[in-house]
Amino acid sequence: MESAADAHRVTTRIPAIVPAQTALVVMHYQTDILALFPSVAPTLLSNTRKLCDAARAKGVSVYFAKIHFGPGYPEVSPLNRNGQGIKQLGLFVDDQISPELGQQATEPLIIAHRASVFFGTDLQVRLSAQGIDTLLMVGIASTGVVLSSVAYASDADFRLFTVKDCCYDPDQVVHDHLFSTAFDSRTTVLSLADALLLLA
Repeated sequence: MESAADAHRVTTRIPAIVPAQTALVVMHYQTDILALFPSVAPTLLSNTRKLCDAARAKGVSVYFAKIHFGPGYPEVSPLNRNGQGIKQLGLFVDDQISPELGQQATEPLIIAHRASVFFGTDLQVRLSAQGIDTLLMVGIASTGVVLSSVAYASDADFRLFTVKDCCYDPDQVVHDHLFSTAFDSRTTVLSLADALLLLA
């Protein structure tokens, strides 16, 4: 249970959000990816479900994004090293958003063919059309979709928050380094507890 002092600490450090102008973007929380990390998947899913439910209760829009390819990977360029690695894994053709997150019928699903959830998608157009200028961003992995998407969103002048407890990378050292450097310089980094207080 968070104390009143904790709540005061967060609210004085972090400006309040405007729910109607804010979206939670949940990136690559899909079954093929969670299956790669069985030891941490239950905790990640539990944390992110709490975050999703808090956003829903606050009136913050929730968007889901997944990486996806057609049979045979026609979207993968032979010049794209990351794409070639994905093709060799044989994943992301018929998986789905992890059902544990309780995606609602009204919550958009963005399909991307590259690491960034913005590249080649209509996500920015959708957000702008809804008057959204503030994003809470979470995803797997920190060195992949989170890094690529945060960099784009920062350049696009969104006000950004990242929730460290709802992001993961198999390289813990790089994960921590990103949150203390690249993400800290572009976003307000939150713990799950801080994020839940922000959405209370």
